[in-house]
Amino acid sequence: MTDTLNDTDTLSEYFTDGTPLVDTRAPDVDIAQMWTQAQFDNALVNPANRRKLDVIIVGTGLAGASAAATMGEAGYNVKAFCYQDSARRAHSIAAQGGINAAKNYNDDGDSTYRLFYDTVKGGDYRSRETNVYRLAEVSTKIIDQCVAQGVPFAREYGGLLDNRSFGGVQVARTFYAAGQTGQQLLIGAYQAMERQVAAGTVQEYTRHEMLEVVVVDGVARGIITRDMMTGHIETHLADVVVLATGGYGNVFFLSTNAMGCNVTAAWRAHRKGAYFGNPCYTQIHPTCIPVSGEHQSKLTLMSESLRNDGRIWVPKRAEDCDKDPRQIPEEDRDYYLERIYPAFGNLVPRDIASRQAKNMCDEGRGVGPKVGDFRRGVYLDFAAAIERMGRSAVEAKYGNLFDMYARITGEDPYQVPMRIYPAVHYTMGGLWVDYDLQTSIPGLYAVGEANFSDHGANRLGASSLMQCLADGYFVLPNTIRNYLAKGPFEKVAEDHPAVVEAEQSVRSRIDRFLSINGERTPDSFHRELGNVMWEYCGMERTDAGLRKAIDLIRGLREEFWRNLKVLGTADSLNQSLEKAGRVADFLELGELMCIDALHRRESCGGHFRAESQTEDGEALRHDDEFAYVAAWEFTGDADRPVLHKEDLSYKFIELKQRSYK
Repeated sequence: MTDTLNDTDTLSEYFTDGTPLVDTRAPDVDIAQMWTQAQFDNALVNPANRRKLDVIIVGTGLAGASAAATMGEAGYNVKAFCYQDSARRAHSIAAQGGINAAKNYNDDGDSTYRLFYDTVKGGDYRSRETNVYRLAEVSTKIIDQCVAQGVPFAREYGGLLDNRSFGGVQVARTFYAAGQTGQQLLIGAYQAMERQVAAGTVQEYTRHEMLEVVVVDGVARGIITRDMMTGHIETHLADVVVLATGGYGNVFFLSTNAMGCNVTAAWRAHRKGAYFGNPCYTQIHPTCIPVSGEHQSKLTLMSESLRNDGRIWVPKRAEDCDKDPRQIPEEDRDYYLERIYPAFGNLVPRDIASRQAKNMCDEGRGVGPKVGDFRRGVYLDFAAAIERMGRSAVEAKYGNLFDMYARITGEDPYQVPMRIYPAVHYTMGGLWVDYDLQTSIPGLYAVGEANFSDHGANRLGASSLMQCLADGYFVLPNTIRNYLAKGPFEKVAEDHPAVVEAEQSVRSRIDRFLSINGERTPDSFHRELGNVMWEYCGMERTDAGLRKAIDLIRGLREEFWRNLKVLGTADSLNQSLEKAGRVADFLELGELMCIDALHRRESCGGHFRAESQTEDGEALRHDDEFAYVAAWEFTGDADRPVLHKEDLSYKFIELKQRSYK
């Protein structure tokens, strides 16, 4: 086994150590009774008092829309913000494969504990036990909620909801609506929220981008937004603020995220004092359409559900990579996941499937056109499934995904194997939250992908929708009342110095973007940053590479503030101005991600340090050194954050090296 990493003393130039961090909100009882006890312990808010309390929710994807609907139904005054023209355009619609729940309809050995175990193991033992068990426990309620809303889940012949498997598990627990699960779930949450809009408990603000958090006497009390159509800067005050703004995968420029996805809301909160947990934990999804050229601005995800029936392979010989795959006989194909991991085969977790695809291509056995010196693709083949099930059955399960692939590539996946390659997808890092989903700023909460809490170093498939709806429908409404019960709160005036300072900082930042008048567009800086991040902080990382990346990002950030060109004005629709703000935040986040990756001198989940691997090339963790959450504090100096460590204690699951063989 290899372990030649530098001593931590050599990293002192990049960060300083802070005080340890402890989450004290989870009750000290058996984990199976913890959530029930927490709900009982949390203070109540009577209906009359709820009408006096104001809640801001930023983001109206699954987590935000479900939270807004639930809080509005409970009687709170809710303001919900999104930068899209409709909440239905939230990126949640892109998670199409399915949603996990431990209902055990198939009687195949599933349970709340097994879902809990699979999630902690899948995250390579870097997630918090207490939050994950609650997620597994709440999962069954989500399905009942969505069925009651009319979500058209697939059903099996007996009338029960159907299930399929996803990577990292050996049971079928994933509920799905063809290949449109995220879209159908979002429609359910959106309709529930719109019901509250009609009832007057939720005010909806579309085309509004949050640009700052208002913190008064150390407590979150509102946000500053920009109306993206008029440029008007607005102040919105409340008793509590909830961020449901998704992940930050677009720091890599090319990712499966919608192009508008950004980190600004979370990063503004971080700069105001909210700790950022495990920022380097980025998921690389193995089932994406490969890069086709420099013209691309995003990548397309092909759902992991395809790995249920599709078989992944590459030619055994490099000289066969130019051949039509249908002309390569069975004996000359390497079904490498089935060969290396016979127990899980094509359903290994995403991080393992991604890294092995990279390995095959690095060996010279990739397929498709060359990108640089290598072919960046492997085959996902449905020939055996079509022969076994019939084309009509495959169409019923995956038809919209096949149609999407055909439109993008011009190839018919019913006739020719799909080509796939890993791409940046989900981010497991995010704002640090406690068991109540509250950040280190009192009164500021983070839900869904915006927080770090549930997935460790690798998210299992079909768990993003589960976490978003668990947080929005069931967890947040039960935990936030413990805070709101302290109200009614003293109102904050718009001329309060903290409010004025927050608004002025937004205006000054916009003025600065417009006044630089350099020569480079925001997109050009973004693309260059993405290339650095993918090359040095992607699937494989090294000590030297990460140090180089930090230097490159610092130089790029300096040039950004000196040579940025933003056309147009601030008092109208200006997408160049919007991008400039987002790229500025990505540049700071990218540096923190590299610092986090540099300090974590182990291979863990999808985060492979070349210096730390087993003799057979698998990831090698170092639990004696790194079994903790890395929660980073902004100090005013983006180049020197403070690291707070929250030790991860495993009382209910044995901590051990993962094996899917």
